[in-house]
Amino acid sequence: MSATTTIRLAGAAQGFNWLPVFVAEERGLFAQHGLSIVFHKVGSVEKATAAVRDGDADLAITPPEGAVADHLAGGNLRIIGSNAERLPMSMVARPGIAELAELRGATIGTSSLTEGTSIYTRRLLSRAGVEPDAYTFSLAGIHTARWTALQNGEIDAAPQPLPWSLLAQREGYGLLGDIWEVIPEIVFAALIGRADWLDADEDAAGRLVRALAEAHDIVNDPGADATTVPVYQRITTPEEPELAAEGFTITRDLGMWSRGLQVSETALTTSIDLMIEAELVPEQSRDDAVGVVDTRFTDQITD
Repeated sequence: MSATTTIRLAGAAQGFNWLPVFVAEERGLFAQHGLSIVFHKVGSVEKATAAVRDGDADLAITPPEGAVADHLAGGNLRIIGSNAERLPMSMVARPGIAELAELRGATIGTSSLTEGTSIYTRRLLSRAGVEPDAYTFSLAGIHTARWTALQNGEIDAAPQPLPWSLLAQREGYGLLGDIWEVIPEIVFAALIGRADWLDADEDAAGRLVRALAEAHDIVNDPGADATTVPVYQRITTPEEPELAAEGFTITRDLGMWSRGLQVSETALTTSIDLMIEAELVPEQSRDDAVGVVDTRFTDQITD
């Protein structure tokens, strides 16, 4: 193979949903495909989207809402694969709050007002009869920061992923509802890039998608747990091996990591529906929003 190609890959926390990325790195899959990955941890999902839009990163793994909004505004961000299509999250609340209905008047931690956790929270609470005007969002940051904010009493509740939700429950915090019960399939995290970069570096982007597809197969294979579980533990709760193992098993059983990075029609529809519910996308733009997905790379992955 020719000279190694460097790809700058951005993400907010680069945590649990990045498991296939780190498995690919550990198994040498990127190197096998002639790639060197430079990781950019930027601290928020909006910054990850902006890093790609502004040319500070080549690709990002981040919630898809920013790319959808950019596309509808005439921008050139595109979704080229689905990193995760399930939401292994639960609403965690401070001790003393036992039901979702009790979150009326509460301050709820989120990582963004326009992407990710705030959108999931609206759907979960709406299904429980708690409408958006009944609570306040606080930009508390990514899941680790939200956990700290909960412990410090700065917020009343927050959506927390596995295995942190299990940790919170063990520490006496309430688990009020599992988000995957009300949102069973969604583009939780997408692989996004700029259309101009994808056209200019199509070969490199294709090699990256193929490497990640191989990693998704490994992560979804129980026979590979000797590799995947230690990596998952390292990037989630290093001091809690039992919680990490339990969280990983639940997450995999939910079907989080899609085969071949395929963006399913159901998951994409759900993501767009939620943006419409949150008044981030007008109903009449639904069909145009679908055009954000560029399938040329995942279409190359065959049985």
